[in-house]
Amino acid sequence: MVQAIVGANWGDEGKGKITDMLAEKADIIVRFQGGANAGHTIVNNYGKFALHTLPSGVFYSHTTSIIGNGVALDIPVLINELNSIVERGVPMPKLLISDRAQIVMPYHILFDKYEEERLAGKSFGSTKSGIAPFYSDKYAKIGFQVNELFDEERLLGKLKDVCEKKNVMLEHLYHKPLLVPEEILETLKEYREMVKPFVCNTSLYLWNALKEGKTVLLEGQLGTLKDPDHGIYPMVTSSSTLAAYGAIGAGLPPYEITKIVTVCKAYSSAVGAGAFVSEIFGEEADELRKRGGDGGEFGATTGRPRRMGWFDCVASKYGCRMQGATDVAFTVLDVLGYLDEIPVCTGYEIDGEVTTDFPTTAQLEKAKPVLEKLPGWKSDIRGIRKYEDLPENCKKYIEFVEEHIGFPITMVSNGPGRDDIIYRESKLSK
Repeated sequence: MVQAIVGANWGDEGKGKITDMLAEKADIIVRFQGGANAGHTIVNNYGKFALHTLPSGVFYSHTTSIIGNGVALDIPVLINELNSIVERGVPMPKLLISDRAQIVMPYHILFDKYEEERLAGKSFGSTKSGIAPFYSDKYAKIGFQVNELFDEERLLGKLKDVCEKKNVMLEHLYHKPLLVPEEILETLKEYREMVKPFVCNTSLYLWNALKEGKTVLLEGQLGTLKDPDHGIYPMVTSSSTLAAYGAIGAGLPPYEITKIVTVCKAYSSAVGAGAFVSEIFGEEADELRKRGGDGGEFGATTGRPRRMGWFDCVASKYGCRMQGATDVAFTVLDVLGYLDEIPVCTGYEIDGEVTTDFPTTAQLEKAKPVLEKLPGWKSDIRGIRKYEDLPENCKKYIEFVEEHIGFPITMVSNGPGRDDIIYRESKLSK
């Protein structure tokens, strides 16, 4: 059985916690796309962790963690992260890295920084982790797969060809120092030694595991609205954030993905630039940001303050539809306990007309939120484990959201801990 855990919105929905929780009953957890440009915050018995490349199931000794072929693999970041969790008392996880995963090269990070500098006020709000240059090279067929690290002569020849192209841009567009292939080769030799113990044919490993009846979790990064095809293009990431891509990014048959847990926050937040219709500002945003998450709404990778907004039914309905949600996990609901009333965005007004369907970017940038206000529950709901024990207004909020997005909310997270979860039966469940 394969389950995917993905985001409905802009990322930062709480996928790490849900993966960590579901991993208890899983055998294998796979990261299938993205790189170290976003993170998952996890609170468990070992402490609080911000993971960037490692799958969120690494805290269980019975699981195998896989870095799939669809990942932008920043090797030093991965190994540093692995060492850092072990230093904090986590047992060394069983880790496998796809021999077809592509490597974030040192110059990808440089090009990311140089391009953001060049664009200045028109930048994409990149985390400068090298992701866009990495994926550009991957699809231009000048990237480097992990397996290429083990053929030095061929590697140097390819490096010389690639550096020749890169140096034209460095000299004439960015006016920066040129790349030296032999120096990069020395770095890649260090990378080779770092990953050598973990490299294998992970798609074959997964195929055999599924034949043996093992349970696999696919862990997505970011959310639907950051997908390059279906998101708020061009303010998106460079790899597909959809569950459907999990089959490609992990090397699995698509028919194996039978459960898609799509994570929605009980309010909205986003890191980076781009359209955000239900966004709020000033003191209202500061208060929600301060109370949000576990210790405030700041990016797990960048530490940047997240942009804040009310729950967006239009974006979330679309996000769940594009993911193919079978279950919705509704997170950080406890944060809203301080509000007398809670606004919810139920539609977009565009050129005088109201729509509940998520539009393309040019239309989205003109959209104004249509807000409905629901009464708050004015109490702390942490520690509650049964749905029927939640305050009446809290249940009404969940049911209002569920009705508007049209997908079953089967999990409600009411705190940062692994056990802060309420399971519920939804009338929408198939």
